[in-house]
Amino acid sequence: MIYSKIIINLIVGLSFITVIPVSSSAQAVTATGILLNDSNKEQGIIALSKEKWKWMADKKVDTLKSLFHDKSVFVHMGGSWGKDRELDVIKSGGIHYKQADIFETTAQLIGNTAIVLTRIRLLAVVGGNEVTNPFMVTEVYIAEGNAWKMGSLSFTRLMGQ
Repeated sequence: MIYSKIIINLIVGLSFITVIPVSSSAQAVTATGILLNDSNKEQGIIALSKEKWKWMADKKVDTLKSLFHDKSVFVHMGGSWGKDRELDVIKSGGIHYKQADIFETTAQLIGNTAIVLTRIRLLAVVGGNEVTNPFMVTEVYIAEGNAWKMGSLSFTRLMGQ
């Protein structure tokens, strides 16, 4: 009987240990980005980048609005523009980022700046036409306040992919 109580206490205790890391990492990505005091900033910014693709696919304009810096720039195959136009394009469906298949992502930190390179295959609807393109995407994030803000998002189409 005493052994069964010990085993039950051990199982309950271990379940709390395994729940804590999962819940804390799930809270790391928010609408305002990754907190700067995260222990592994490179992995945190990569997680933010991956979550951003989901927000774009789901047209979560309010969430993206708080992620994009007010002076952010976006470079596409058809042109470049600022934050307000990018949000309008996403909201209206001018470009619907349906799915980004991520093959490789790296992050480099330089002072208060993070540069993320991601090789993707993007399924999107552009002007009513569904298209798939291979891209190397460059994202630049700036530490502002206690979170990361996106300063730039640029698509470079890859040949022969």
